[in-house]
Amino acid sequence: MPVPKVPDKGGVTRRGFGVLRVAIWEEPGIFALSVLAAMLYGAMTVAGGWALGWTTDHLIRPSFERGDTTGGTIAVLISLFMGIAILNAIGVVGRRLGAGVMQFRLQATYRRRVTRQYLKLPLEWHHQHSTGMLLSNANADVESTWFVIAPLPMAIGVIAMLVFATIAMFAADVWLALVGCLVFPLVFVANVIFQRYLQPLATRAQQLRADVSEVAHESFDGALVVKTLGREAAETERFRAPTYALRDANIAVNKARGMFDPVIDGLPRLGVLAVLLVGVGRVQSGGADAGDVVQVAFLFTLIGFPIRALGWVLGELPRSVVGWDRVQRVLTAEGGTEYGEARLTSTKAARLQVAGVRFGYLPERDVLAGVDFMVEPGRTVAVVGPTGAGKSTMTTLLTRLVDPEQGVVKIDGIDLRDLARDELAGSVALVAQTAFLFDDTIRGNITLGGDYSDDDVWDALRIAQGDGFVKALHDGLDTKVGERGTTLSGGQRQRIALARALVRRPRLLILDDATSAVDPQVEARILAGLRSAVQEDSGAATTVLVIAYRKATISLADEVLFLHDGRIQAHGTHTELQASTPAYRDLVDAYEKDAERRLEEAQEDTQLDEEGVSA
Repeated sequence: MPVPKVPDKGGVTRRGFGVLRVAIWEEPGIFALSVLAAMLYGAMTVAGGWALGWTTDHLIRPSFERGDTTGGTIAVLISLFMGIAILNAIGVVGRRLGAGVMQFRLQATYRRRVTRQYLKLPLEWHHQHSTGMLLSNANADVESTWFVIAPLPMAIGVIAMLVFATIAMFAADVWLALVGCLVFPLVFVANVIFQRYLQPLATRAQQLRADVSEVAHESFDGALVVKTLGREAAETERFRAPTYALRDANIAVNKARGMFDPVIDGLPRLGVLAVLLVGVGRVQSGGADAGDVVQVAFLFTLIGFPIRALGWVLGELPRSVVGWDRVQRVLTAEGGTEYGEARLTSTKAARLQVAGVRFGYLPERDVLAGVDFMVEPGRTVAVVGPTGAGKSTMTTLLTRLVDPEQGVVKIDGIDLRDLARDELAGSVALVAQTAFLFDDTIRGNITLGGDYSDDDVWDALRIAQGDGFVKALHDGLDTKVGERGTTLSGGQRQRIALARALVRRPRLLILDDATSAVDPQVEARILAGLRSAVQEDSGAATTVLVIAYRKATISLADEVLFLHDGRIQAHGTHTELQASTPAYRDLVDAYEKDAERRLEEAQEDTQLDEEGVSA
């Protein structure tokens, strides 16, 4: 059975019912049980009205007329109302439990779908959407879509109550029932007005939730910049505007609800009042008994509840439709990575080939324009180039975070686009310049839940020159590093990230300036360890591609690729390029002079601090 379609066009009520059909299709079993429980509740509530009218005419009035009450009469009353109350309670528990389970299961299901879609969509799509909006889609929008489920089973179930009550009213007295039923058209008119008024308010509130999430995320992420530059007050003011706008939007939504709910609640009471006014005349004329009036009036008080329940569902439909539309914009977004079926069978160091690769983030503005090079297995190759030359873009192509617009990237002679899902991740590891750590232990950040022994972890840390500082920590591998590794220095975070890649024993290791935060001596030991590391199980070294800036790093590479203007302008050893390529020589010398200048400034600052302390 295909998934029901939600109409793209039409009124809120029509589209909202489309969302409800999807919900019922997703969770039919739980929905059916909760509706049956709600119907039991509705039937027993109506039975209470019937019992009240029956006991008035057949037990209470005869007892008053006789002037006494028998024990049998009391026993019948207690048994009748206790039985109805117990069945009513079972219905209440069943409908509430079923509605809650259904709502939260749907929210969990769609959060997973949104998250899976995020992981599937390419980086270009993510670059076009703010983090705050993505958080809002996966959280607030999913919740808003399925808020309507909480009253849904009850509303559908108590339709039976409405039907039973209407039948009982007409059975008691046709004229009284007709008088009371005049409220139904008024309820319909009130709902139509409410829907049209609330939809734009709900749409604005949902958008503002995303805006608030975006500003909050930026503020939290940029806490270091905000505090060090004394921008707390300005950032607070920046956060104030969308927060107050969201406050006002939510108040406007609740004002609309505040006007709608009393109308829905009051209309059945008008019906009760009309029944009582007409009923008095009917009793006086002998057209109806007092029990009939009591029964119909009580049933109209009961009708108020199913009408309110339906009103709750109808009142949530605008927000549900808005949330659905925002979630569907993610789930239906085009893009994603297509995979083939090829496998990488070798266990030795990988051979990397890049041929005619062209790529750009904007139309007609290539970052890489015809890149060609080959890296033989087991070699260490440094990629050097000025800022904006496309070095980091190349790493995203080599790890297939994006695909080239033209050309091909191959591992062991196989086009990356032909590889099966997860096949590339099993052979290639990227360590980025900015090391991201989870709020977990050091062990957890290195293994990421993989099946690695502590010996594997320590071996990776040793090569990454991180075993020394980890052993010095109080809890060793069990040390919690805090959110984004805030308890560690930049160099320590980079070494943990490097160990995370090495523990997987990659056949191709790509380092995007991944040792920039460690001193040159430590960096030299890391690269030397990488070059000499031999995997015990396969005896194969790792092919290493490193984005490099320091002359010490570059000189350790077997060969150097000089990337300039989106192309490989020169290829050879560091010594050869120094002699043959002036642009390369000038760039490397500039990097070296800048590093020396920063080192001298740091030494001068230290000396001034020491002199200040002595004075």
